[in-house]
Amino acid sequence: MKQETRDNVLKALEEVRPHLQSDGGDISLVDITEEGVVIVELHGSCIGCSVNQVTLKVGVETTIKKYAPEITAVEEISSTKKKRRKKTTKNDA
Repeated sequence: MKQETRDNVLKALEEVRPHLQSDGGDISLVDITEEGVVIVELHGSCIGCSVNQVTLKVGVETTIKKYAPEITAVEEISSTKKKRRKKTTKNDA
């Protein structure tokens, strides 16, 4: 991904960060794939929170797409790892 895209994603995360921090959580950028998927890691009270996927889609993804419309999706790193493991398991069988 272009540096401009990365900069815009970081700006978006700065916008949502105070909301997450007010609930004891935080977020960091892990990667942006060639397909335009932003991979993030949640921290603090966001880990294991029952509504973190809603927060990720409604709050974080919407804000990121406002700053960087070329982004196709936002995924949490643990969700991404689980999906990759399932694909590997299916291919190995």
